[in-house]
Formats: sequence, C-alpha cells, structure tokens
Amino acid sequence: MQTKTIVLSAGVLLAFVCAAGVRGASAQSGRLSPHESVANVIDGADVSITYGRPSMRGRAIMGQLVPYGRVWCPGADEATTLKSSKALRIGTLALDAGSYTLWMLPAAGDWSLIVNRETEIFHTQYSPRYDLGSVMMAKRTVTPPVEQLTFAIEKSETGGTIAMTWEATSVSVGFTVVQ
Repeated sequence: MQTKTIVLSAGVLLAFVCAAGVRGASAQSGRLSPHESVANVIDGADVSITYGRPSMRGRAIMGQLVPYGRVWCPGADEATTLKSSKALRIGTLALDAGSYTLWMLPAAGDWSLIVNRETEIFHTQYSPRYDLGSVMMAKRTVTPPVEQLTFAIEKSETGGTIAMTWEATSVSVGFTVVQ
C-alpha cells in the first residue's frame, strides 16, 4: 500500500510540475509585450536589464502613447529592472550593487533617466519618494523606426552605456563600475 501511495504521489507531483511549466510558457507567449533580459559584463560587473517589450503596432509612440513631460517606465507589465553585481556610477548617481527600477522623463528635447530603489512593482506604480535621482540622457533620431522597445548594455571606452530605442528615438547614458 505504501508503494502505491508513493507512486501515486509522484505521479500527481509530475502532472502538477508539467502543468505549471505549460502555463508559464503560454503566459509568456500570450503577452502582447514579451519579456526580455539583456546582460553584459562591464569591467567585472554583471549588469542586466529585465523589461517588457511593447511594439508600435501602427501607433505613434513618442509624444503620443508615451506623453512628453510625464514620468514613464520604459517597458510593459512589471517595472523595468536594472541589476548589477558591483556598484555603479551613472552620471552623478552612486548605485550600490543590487536591483533598481528605471524610469524616464521623456521630452521633445532632453530626456532624463530616473533610478528608483523600489523594485518588484508594476510599471504604473512609480513613487518618487524612492528615487535615487536623475541624470540627463543623450538623445538621437534613428531610421528606420524600431518596432519593438529595445534595451542594450554595451561596453564603452570609459565603462558602459545603457541605451533604449523605440520608434524613431534612441536615448542613452554612460556608466562606470566602481572598483
């Protein structure tokens, strides 16, 4: 009897694990904005950004869907997260190793990157009381337009660069790893 109970329990557990795996896979494929992570090793630091990737789908993005002059989380669903295994300096901002959320203040002209200590939140739950601060971003126009919001972390001569591109806009900011 005990052997049958163990076999039955193992079978139920296996069915549950398989169902959970299928549900998790279909949840990602069913999203309008699939989730992505980009990562790079910059001067010995593991740096990654995890974000939802919305698409243009025929919509005007900058100044329309993403209004100018209002704080915006660049992504969809869960707030966009920056993680680093070592301390970073982004402009005048000093970040300890750890996780942060990234927000932006878009404008027709200059853009700002806002780094926030609050993590594990939805992209509409911005709270400025957790801001570490903000830095100006370099902005340029790209052609042809980029259909899906895209982040990149690249090595530069002085450290690294975080770039976000969507539609005809690309914004970027440099960072260094604190040794």
